[in-house]
Amino acid sequence: MVDSDEEYAPGASDDDAEAHQVTSQGGSGVASRSRGRSKADDAFNAIRRTWEDVEEGEDGTIAGTIESLLQQGKRKRTLKDTTPLQRGIIRHLILVIDLSAAMTEKDLRPTRYLLTIRYCQEFVTEFFEQNPISQIGIIGMRDGLATRVSDMSGNPSDHISNLQALRKEGPKGQPSLQNALDMARAALFHAPSHGTREILLLFGSLLSSDPGDIHTTITSLVNSHITTTVIGLSAQVAICSTLVKRTNPQSNPQKHYNVALDEVNYRELIMRLATPPESHTQAAATADDRARSDIKADGTSKQVDISRLPTKPLLSDARNAESASTEPSGLALAGSELSALPQRRNEDQTVSESGRYECGTCGQFFCVDCDVFCHEIVHNCPGCLSREQQPLVGDGEGERGLEAADMNGIATNGDKG
Repeated sequence: MVDSDEEYAPGASDDDAEAHQVTSQGGSGVASRSRGRSKADDAFNAIRRTWEDVEEGEDGTIAGTIESLLQQGKRKRTLKDTTPLQRGIIRHLILVIDLSAAMTEKDLRPTRYLLTIRYCQEFVTEFFEQNPISQIGIIGMRDGLATRVSDMSGNPSDHISNLQALRKEGPKGQPSLQNALDMARAALFHAPSHGTREILLLFGSLLSSDPGDIHTTITSLVNSHITTTVIGLSAQVAICSTLVKRTNPQSNPQKHYNVALDEVNYRELIMRLATPPESHTQAAATADDRARSDIKADGTSKQVDISRLPTKPLLSDARNAESASTEPSGLALAGSELSALPQRRNEDQTVSESGRYECGTCGQFFCVDCDVFCHEIVHNCPGCLSREQQPLVGDGEGERGLEAADMNGIATNGDKG
């Protein structure tokens, strides 16, 4: 039965009633508007309905799906940053937060403002867990001014309490990028040279209300050796791209300027900055470069041919132990040997019901941490090594054991003869 708000006409004829009858086929304008709204609603629901991707298990629960997602996240975190790089220990970071009216948008739930405050609190906690002797300062941009939210200190409780106090204040006005950078530079002015000087900018607006030439401020940041990282919430801004390119000349600018796609990506971009950055002040020697040269007894350098290295790492023939003393040590060759090994594809692995990963060669199962360490880092599987009946190159005891095994083999063959 179709509901209608039209008034009842007691003396109307059947033709008039049919003319005033409400049907499902309305006018062309109303139909087009309804179709447009339905398409917009479908597109919006397609983005938000992430629960439809969850599949139920045989027992009717989603515990298996949740466990697999947790394992994937743990494996992703374990595989991250496995390159042995020397990193800065003491960090001095200024967190600049956009508190302008642009943060009232609801494209990030519940709002950009509230979500940013929550992620900043999590970032402070994660930052001090990975950088216990570092310091953080927080600056806000509101009404064309730069306000000091929290002073530079190494106490995470003070920063978290000051961030929670921002919930009572709403975003308003326009941001001033130049004033915020000047205040951040002044806060990092007394930072020691043996530590890092960093600025993390969370920018949600598309403009900046600056009192002067911002390029002069950027030049001052470059002269002070301050690196900046920008996370945008709306779109890329030209001045932010210039800021990142000039303050990070030794790295790819795309690593330091990204725009958040959704809530999950926004959190990943912020938490990425909790990891200590690479120290560019140290020598840029890699493991391959160090493995190519071995120091002789007289102090001169001896070149090593990488193409003539053994195919199996940390394994060699004990019969060549005498000649191995003139060759480079196994520790010096480990980096180059492991780097030459083919990388295993994670999607080809077999996962058991208990979340264990199977080795494709020996068929043994390992947990996430052990699988990553054995197959992705050291490239030595305990199951495969136990099947190899070749002894390791060791001290005199290992050599004597090998000689004894050879003698036993000769004696056995003699008895058979």
